Amino acid sequence: MKKWMFMILSLVLAGPVFAADKSEVYVYNWTEYLPDEVIASFQKETGIKVVYATYESNESMYARLKILKGGGYDVVFPSTYFVHKMRKEGLLSPVDKTRLPNFKHLDNRLLNKPYDPNNTYSIPYVWGSTAIGYNADKVQKEEVSSWADLFHPRFKGKLVFNDDIREVFGVGLKVLGYSVNDTDPRHIEAAYNKLKTLMPNIRLFASDSPKQAFLNQEVIAGMIWNGEIYMASAENPAISYSYPKEGAIFWVDNMIIPVNAPNKENAHRFINYILRPDMARQICEFVGYAPANASAMALYDEALKTNKTVFPDSKDLEKGEFQIDVGEAILIYEKFWEKLKTGN
Repeated sequence: MKKWMFMILSLVLAGPVFAADKSEVYVYNWTEYLPDEVIASFQKETGIKVVYATYESNESMYARLKILKGGGYDVVFPSTYFVHKMRKEGLLSPVDKTRLPNFKHLDNRLLNKPYDPNNTYSIPYVWGSTAIGYNADKVQKEEVSSWADLFHPRFKGKLVFNDDIREVFGVGLKVLGYSVNDTDPRHIEAAYNKLKTLMPNIRLFASDSPKQAFLNQEVIAGMIWNGEIYMASAENPAISYSYPKEGAIFWVDNMIIPVNAPNKENAHRFINYILRPDMARQICEFVGYAPANASAMALYDEALKTNKTVFPDSKDLEKGEFQIDVGEAILIYEKFWEKLKTGN
């Protein structure tokens, strides 16, 4: 409890002073998730200044928006299950799609999902996967074809894992044959017990640029987002990506407008700009995640279109699962996450 109180107090004290201004839009996004060139071109074309801040996890983003009572920021980028959570809690403002003429470019396969029917509160940004990254100079692909492979003693102290409750427990659940969206307390506890045996292999948990652990030669494998491997492989081609046979974890990140956003008109203008196919192309080429923008696909070169790290094939998609909200079961996940991280 003290830890959470300290984190919340720190978030409040560290935050900027917000004030509605017709020439500004406050954007709150994941680290390394939007090219500077896109921000610069938006500012040049519209005259609207982008005040940009970043976060490392859905949980820290959510805690901050709760403190600010759905205010402070104009555009935020939560994952699917947090859209669902914040929608239920009244933290989101309906999106006026009449102000988004570029909405027509979105991939219909990502629209009207259970976490936000009719996309009343959210607009898809990019989608991606969480699977296994590895250094091919040190690890054979056959040695990381399964989530279960990461439990092997040869990986002691040599793995990086995303610092993410749902994804870490997703690995434990998948190895045991359960869904990453499981809500059964017995299965979540079983995943915790399984993950305890993995802890000696994990050198660090990281969500702020976990690719650096590979680039710095700190680790040789681990659970990581596909975009991080895409960016890392540009610097070191040996850094590769494997979709585990139990199935990868898939997710969609979205653009939302908080309920008390100070500049909602500018928020719509920013979102509509991001939905332009040429902007979607720049974003995909930078972050290495698949675009939610169907029209942008025609703009990519063949090398990117056929890059399996960015675009999994139908077989890998069928084996994987998209994350959804687990409701009150998240409290059980949080209890065992704290025990796992503290070694209890």
